[in-house]
Amino acid sequence: MGNKILLNVIQVIVVMAFSPLIKGVLNRLKERIQSKRGPSIFQPYYDIWKLFHKDEIVSDYSSWIFRVTPYVVFVTPIFVALLIPVLTSYPLFFAFMADMLGGGFILALGGFFATLAAIDTANPYGPMGASRTRMVGFLAEPVFMIVFFTVSFVAGSTIPYIVQKHWVTPIANFFEPAHVLVMIAFVMLIIAETGSIPVDSPSGHFELAMVDESKGLEYSGRGAALVKWGGCMKVFVLFCIFLNVLVSPWGLAQGDHIGEVLLAVPLILLKMFIFILILVIIESSLAKLRLFRIPEFLGAAFVAAVAAVMTRLLEF
Repeated sequence: MGNKILLNVIQVIVVMAFSPLIKGVLNRLKERIQSKRGPSIFQPYYDIWKLFHKDEIVSDYSSWIFRVTPYVVFVTPIFVALLIPVLTSYPLFFAFMADMLGGGFILALGGFFATLAAIDTANPYGPMGASRTRMVGFLAEPVFMIVFFTVSFVAGSTIPYIVQKHWVTPIANFFEPAHVLVMIAFVMLIIAETGSIPVDSPSGHFELAMVDESKGLEYSGRGAALVKWGGCMKVFVLFCIFLNVLVSPWGLAQGDHIGEVLLAVPLILLKMFIFILILVIIESSLAKLRLFRIPEFLGAAFVAAVAAVMTRLLEF
């Protein structure tokens, strides 16, 4: 038991330590694809460190929700990291504390508080961005539910570790139509949840066109650092769910020896870098959608998820 708790702690440390690196690589590759030099892959570390050393300014019109939100956004991905296979293919101490739906609700809690905090300020851009983000979330949540239902139906469980064993361990399962459709739907969800093109453009600085970034415009200092760090960890956790649960357990440690678990760290990062490259190529080939075209994009993800369910049911 003690060893499994230690491995859970190591998973959390890995998520906290390497999530800004994943975000930095993602930003750098986006710029390189466009023939630009781009920022350093360590730029998110510099930004977080710099923000922690700046003063925090809070609006007089804000309530306790605005002050608490950065900590909620920071902590929720850490809780999810305790439940999913980040480094090991076998369940750890906290693996059965919640299932995939519970993990999804925990992640959504951070977004819910971020929306409340944006509305809590007197800045007109915050509520505008919050309403747009909730619109995207409202359309994305049914897709999440159907994707989780499909993989849970096949595995006979909603625990991520058990789903990973039954869903992707037989190599033949990877090429099944239902599996391919679920992966397509989840990739589209990742694009929407991380605010990437065609849903949003994180590199843009025009407030009226922002979807996700405008929620945190009022934060500064430590609050902005926690929000930025929490956003990086959320991306890392979503990548882990997709790559380790839905795609392949390759790179995950099979034994409980500390050395074997630490060896899984570079392998998982390598897998993420390959996925980031594919994601950037897809994103660079698309244009940002108008606000009222975003439901069409998420509607396509919904159709893919429903088709996966129907395909799987017909197989039975």
